[in-house]
Amino acid sequence: MNGGDEHWMRQALAEAQRALPTGDVPIGAVAVYQNQIIGRGHNRREADHDPTAHAEIIALRQAARHLQRWRLDGVTLYCTLEPCCMCAGAMVLARLPRLVYSAIDPKAGCAGSIVDVLRHDRLNHRVDVDPGLLADEARALLSAFFRDLRRDPHDES
Repeated sequence: MNGGDEHWMRQALAEAQRALPTGDVPIGAVAVYQNQIIGRGHNRREADHDPTAHAEIIALRQAARHLQRWRLDGVTLYCTLEPCCMCAGAMVLARLPRLVYSAIDPKAGCAGSIVDVLRHDRLNHRVDVDPGLLADEARALLSAFFRDLRRDPHDES
């Protein structure tokens, strides 16, 4: 990882916060090309009633529109949570060269936790993966969200 990675991951964490008002899980992503954000997204599954409205997919779509091509050569994607199978598959198909993510996802992670779609030897493209950047901050955001979700609305404490 390089010195700029932390800056971009902080942008992804800020993007994750934008999911909270709609009750979406706070996951954020930013796509960076030539030291500029060209795509950003936060989970919008609840807001859009769309199972594919993951932060990563939204950021990848914006990046492709910005570059006016589906191949995302030269783009690094920063995500606050290890991608699921759908998002990891989209990264491979987009020929994304690099992913940096914060927290691992032991229940649905497909960048090494459960399976490793991004570096699977039978696929025609592999993504370089740098895990764990600002993981404590990303985990704290997710933990607070799920703690609040489970909290009894009648409990005054």
